[in-house]
Amino acid sequence: MTQVAFPKLLSSQIAFDIARTILDGFDKHYRLFRQTSQTAKRHFETGAWTIAQQAARERIGFYDKRVQECVQILEDEYDNGELSDEVWRELKLHYIGMLSGHKQPELAETFFNSVCCNILHRTYFHNDFIFVRPVVSTEYIETEELAPTYRVYYPAKDGLHFALKRIVTNFQLDCPFANLDRDISTVEARLKDIFGNQPLEPNHQIQVLSSLFFRNKGAYIVGKGINGNREYPFIVPILHNRHGQLILDTVLFDHEQITILFSFTRAYFLVDMEVPSAYVQFLRTLLPRKPRSEIYTILGLQKQGKTLFYRDYLQHLKHSSDRFEIAPGIRGLVMLVFALPSFPYVFKVIKDFFPPPKETTRAQIKEKYLLVKNHDRVGRMADTLEYSNVAFPLDRFTEELVAELMHFAPSLVEFEGDRIIIRHLYIERRMVPLNMFLTNAEQAGKDALIEHGIVEYGNAIKELVAANIFPGDMLYKNFGVTRHGRVVFYDYDEIEYITDCNFRDIPEARNEEEEMSAEPWYSIGKHDVFPEQFGRFLLGNAKIRKYFMQHHADLLTRDFWQGRKQRILDGHIEDVFPYPQHIRFCNQTNTTTPAAQPPIYLENLNNE
Repeated sequence: MTQVAFPKLLSSQIAFDIARTILDGFDKHYRLFRQTSQTAKRHFETGAWTIAQQAARERIGFYDKRVQECVQILEDEYDNGELSDEVWRELKLHYIGMLSGHKQPELAETFFNSVCCNILHRTYFHNDFIFVRPVVSTEYIETEELAPTYRVYYPAKDGLHFALKRIVTNFQLDCPFANLDRDISTVEARLKDIFGNQPLEPNHQIQVLSSLFFRNKGAYIVGKGINGNREYPFIVPILHNRHGQLILDTVLFDHEQITILFSFTRAYFLVDMEVPSAYVQFLRTLLPRKPRSEIYTILGLQKQGKTLFYRDYLQHLKHSSDRFEIAPGIRGLVMLVFALPSFPYVFKVIKDFFPPPKETTRAQIKEKYLLVKNHDRVGRMADTLEYSNVAFPLDRFTEELVAELMHFAPSLVEFEGDRIIIRHLYIERRMVPLNMFLTNAEQAGKDALIEHGIVEYGNAIKELVAANIFPGDMLYKNFGVTRHGRVVFYDYDEIEYITDCNFRDIPEARNEEEEMSAEPWYSIGKHDVFPEQFGRFLLGNAKIRKYFMQHHADLLTRDFWQGRKQRILDGHIEDVFPYPQHIRFCNQTNTTTPAAQPPIYLENLNNE
């Protein structure tokens, strides 16, 4: 008779207690995370925009604070001698048992990893001690009966208008609508256009996530219509009008518009989610091409996004054979940038030294990237994933790349067997540098793309200004073009707050000697900016100059910059819409669906 080997009973009280401490630390974190999301509703109702922005920034730091609290507790309670390998193995098994019935098991596993990786040396990062792969399933986690993940409405029963009104009123916003019936009628007409003239199937329904999505000055209803085997995603933004009353601003139904709303270039949403995996699953039906890592991140769960991204990266590495190489484009003075051609991201390493005229330090650069992480990115700054001690297979690096790393960043490079370890780096979505986009468009004779690139470039700067960000180095090489044709800023080492800048006109020369001088004849402070000089660096190309002066000549004037600065100092928070102005109800003369303006894709350079 065959003997079956059963694992011995878990016997370590220390392992159990540590597991309990870690899970308590996570539960505290997620409780505070949800509280911030819940208070976002009150901030929206009262129009407390400054408080809402501050709360969103503070929430980003919650995770690291709770991890450090947990690490401190464990280091104070236990000596290294007590934490044997056997204790660590039992610790993980105890933790898995505690996650039975947990509402956020995948997040709790990531929290466990973060705590352990703060205590253990990286040589111990293996399956026995941490969650290299998820262990607890997130499928079909039950929510509280009174708080389902999404609600279902049946328009065939009482009519679409009534169903839509119930959807809005069920959120119980404590602020009056200017004219809800009027707005509902407009939404109804728009949705009827979306659904088309197809006969309604017996299961025709509308599913809407139970929590609103809050960001900046907007709240968003996220749902989808289902008719037979067809699904129709839609999102309805709710805004305040100038009288402080609520309005339904538009309906987003175009896939590209919805994708841009959830872009990696925007601030994280605040959403009250008991079961976040269920929200991610629902959103994936709206955004099937967006990886789960990005959806978790845009929901404010950026650590989980990092975990999933890294798992996806390892899987891609396993099933690819190309080599990491220096990224194409003009090489920067501050960052060494490399990429894997088959992978849609770039890896950025801060150099050990910076040639003139750069005057900065690694610590200052990291502060700039942290500023962007915590700031409202208004769709114009790329989010970054920050990692420490990342191991790469050495044989996948080109010799040129290894040489560049050893020359420019030797303090961050370590070799360990057949691996190269980079102690600190940023990972960012890959884009086509704007200077290359414009050059390719000119070589292809496509003036429309040149104009599009310059219009988007100016719009990006103006929206950054609205968010109190001065890019610093405004050269085209520091901006990228996404696959949706949007221009995004991604070089952060010289950014400043607009309110810290002093915008000046160049004073007139007092005599011919000053006028002919190669050096400035006037004093220049550290934060002085002379907008009229921008054209010298940006407008050398005649076609670019033509389109720039046609659309964004005001960027060359002190009055533009100083005026925007004064509005910020006066406490005005600008409206930056994450969707086109022409689809807003207030800009429509009727309720029919406007013709969608197709985005300009990078592929058009080759396919037009």
